[in-house]
Amino acid sequence: MRALGAGEWAPGAAIPSESELAARFGVSQGTVRKAIDEMAAENLLVRRQGKGTFVASHNDPRSFYRFLRLTPDDGRVRQARSEPLSCREEAASAAVANVLQLPVGDPVIVLERLLRFDGDPVVLDELFLPASIFAGLTLELLQQSERSLYSFFESQFGVRMIRAEERLRAVAADAKAARLLGVPDAAPLLLVERVAYTYGDRPVEWRRGRYATLNYHYFNELS
Repeated sequence: MRALGAGEWAPGAAIPSESELAARFGVSQGTVRKAIDEMAAENLLVRRQGKGTFVASHNDPRSFYRFLRLTPDDGRVRQARSEPLSCREEAASAAVANVLQLPVGDPVIVLERLLRFDGDPVVLDELFLPASIFAGLTLELLQQSERSLYSFFESQFGVRMIRAEERLRAVAADAKAARLLGVPDAAPLLLVERVAYTYGDRPVEWRRGRYATLNYHYFNELS
C-alpha cells in the first residue's frame, strides 16, 4: 500500500511477481498471495489470467460503474457524457474544510458538471477538490478531455480514488438544478453526497450530486 501510494507502480502497471514480493518483504509466497487476493477484492489490484497482477486504474471501463450506481429503469446501457459547466478557486468554508481535512480558508477548486445519458441531463454535480493536489485544473482542460472525471484526475494529476463514502437523501430541485436537469421547480431529486479517498485514507474530493430519478434508480448490491 505504501508503494502504491508513493507511485512506485503506476495505475495500469504490472506489480512484481509473488516470488519477488516474497523476497522483498521476507515472507512466504502464500502470504503474498493472500495479501494480493485481499487487495484485488478491494479493487486496488487486478489479476489477469496468464499475464500477472496489475495496479487497478480508472481507465478500465468497468471502474466507471463502481462509483456511479445510477441505473436506467429499463436496464438498457446508456452512453454517458460529462459536460463541465464551471471551474473556479475559492477559500474553503468550514464545512468543506472539515470534510477534506483542510484548514479553513485553504484554497479549493469548485467544479460543476452535468452528466448526460444518451444526451439527457441526469446528474448535476458540484465537486470540491484541494487546490494543492489539483493545481492547474481549468475548465478548458476539462472540456478538452474525453475521459471520465476519475480517469482524468488519475492521468492528469496522479490521483486515484480507491474508496468512497456516500450519504443519500431526498431534496427538492432549486431553480438552477431544475433548469439544468430539465425538471419542474421543486421536483424531487436524490442528493448523493460523496467523500472520495486516495491512498493513506486521505479525502481528496467532496461531491454533491443531484440525481433526476424519473427514469433511473440508485442500485447497490449488498453481500
